[in-house]
Amino acid sequence: MLATDKLVVAYGGSIALNEVSIRIGASETVALIGANGAGKTTLLRAISGLNSPKSGTLKFDGEDLAGRSSNKRVMMGIAHAPEGRRIFPGLTVEENLVLGTTPWRRWGQSPSSDLDRVFDLFPRLKERRRQLGWSLSGGEQQMLAIGRAIMARPRLLLLDEPSLGLAPRLAEEVYERIRIIAAAGLTILVVEQNTVLALAVADRGYVLETGHVVLEGSAEQLRQDPRVREAYLGR
Repeated sequence: MLATDKLVVAYGGSIALNEVSIRIGASETVALIGANGAGKTTLLRAISGLNSPKSGTLKFDGEDLAGRSSNKRVMMGIAHAPEGRRIFPGLTVEENLVLGTTPWRRWGQSPSSDLDRVFDLFPRLKERRRQLGWSLSGGEQQMLAIGRAIMARPRLLLLDEPSLGLAPRLAEEVYERIRIIAAAGLTILVVEQNTVLALAVADRGYVLETGHVVLEGSAEQLRQDPRVREAYLGR
């Protein structure tokens, strides 16, 4: 479904991604792990159209994404739940979710069935649908960010640090929902510093270091790799 080939992204004179090549098959969950500054968020932003590659190719379902704007990529089926959640604090939970719908559905089509699907997945959001975004807890805001991305009916869901800033119990709750989403067949690329959680839901994974892919393999292979265990699993 997604393929990058020797992708290079630069900020000014600094190379953030250096010839990164990854593959994601339909209905796969792929984890992208690595330390701060490794280039994980940069890769997601390149896929969603927020960063422009300097060179290399990026294809979605066989179509070259070069020159496609972010909104065009959403309409193609790519949705991005960014790091830091980026919800609208002055809008209600329901209003935040409705903003996630794609333009052709927003104009004249009711999002009620999509809202029901998100509320089934995240019952807390249904209970708080009339509350303003700022009044939610950190875990609820993360659920809202993921729910808003799902409202676009994506084929590929990009998740950037879904456990960031959450207590362990809430992080596990969020990842349980991600597991349910994956089981329904949605293709997911998840960026995460919490390697344990990411590899628990992933089929495969890549390890990024200073803009390079240094390891790849099945989730189990990465869990057992002594380099991953020492650097990211804490044992």
